[in-house]
Amino acid sequence: MSDIELRHLAAMAAVAEEGSFGRAAARLGYTQSTVSQQIAALERAVGGAVFDRPGGPKPVRITPLGTVVLTHGLDLLAKAETLADQVDRFKAGEGRVDIGTFQSVSNVILPEVVHRLRQEYPYCEIRLFEEETGRPQVGGLDLLFFDGRAEGDIEHLKLLDDPYVLVAREGTFPEGPVPWARLDGAPMVAYPPLCDQARVERALAGEGVNPRIVFRTVGNEALVSMVRAGIGSAVLPRLAVHGATVRAEAVLHVHELHPPLPPREIFLLWNAGRTHSPLAALAIEIAVDVAAELAGRA
Repeated sequence: MSDIELRHLAAMAAVAEEGSFGRAAARLGYTQSTVSQQIAALERAVGGAVFDRPGGPKPVRITPLGTVVLTHGLDLLAKAETLADQVDRFKAGEGRVDIGTFQSVSNVILPEVVHRLRQEYPYCEIRLFEEETGRPQVGGLDLLFFDGRAEGDIEHLKLLDDPYVLVAREGTFPEGPVPWARLDGAPMVAYPPLCDQARVERALAGEGVNPRIVFRTVGNEALVSMVRAGIGSAVLPRLAVHGATVRAEAVLHVHELHPPLPPREIFLLWNAGRTHSPLAALAIEIAVDVAAELAGRA
């Protein structure tokens, strides 16, 4: 049975519908001998005749075995056609891409990535999974935005450096860059010590600078709101400030730090050895372009 081929089943279906080998050959664009050979090969594979051949002008008749073969054969032909259609759609970018992300990327980078991706492939499905974790969880995702490198069987592509700035209420610090020493003992609001936040706090502590953390949350908007309310200042990546409602004319002021903290690095990660779909490959290209544009405006 392993010798059955789709072309054999297609020939059988044509003969059954047309009632003769000659008309089936004309319909398929084959010679009559070719159709006869394909039916003969099918009959050898199933171990019996699928057509009775009365000869002369009389139409061929399907046998009981042929009825069984044709019933399942038509189902296989339909599935093969569906498979071919889905493969064509996949190659045309009409599939799905699963992207892992986090706040700053979701608010600043991803909107433009999704917009350009849908311009190219308007019928694609884009699923986003947002999570703040200390370690990258690529899992079954096609791509993962993450603020750090990954260990293990993961490939990574650096997109951009995201410099840190100090967000404070107007008048908390003098105009201009703020030395790290001014943060020692100052009330601060901050992210939980996950991802890059732990590195920032270690860098400050290494210079003897220990801010008084009075509130922690993963939410960019919540942190900015706490600063606005006078709870404390915040050291935030510039993308977080870009995506939050920091109004220059309001009570908030954005300072550079002196010296600058080492920037947060944003990477695009995926499982090593993974063959990218056309959608995922284009998403990578677009993400690189958008990141370069953001870096150019910084």
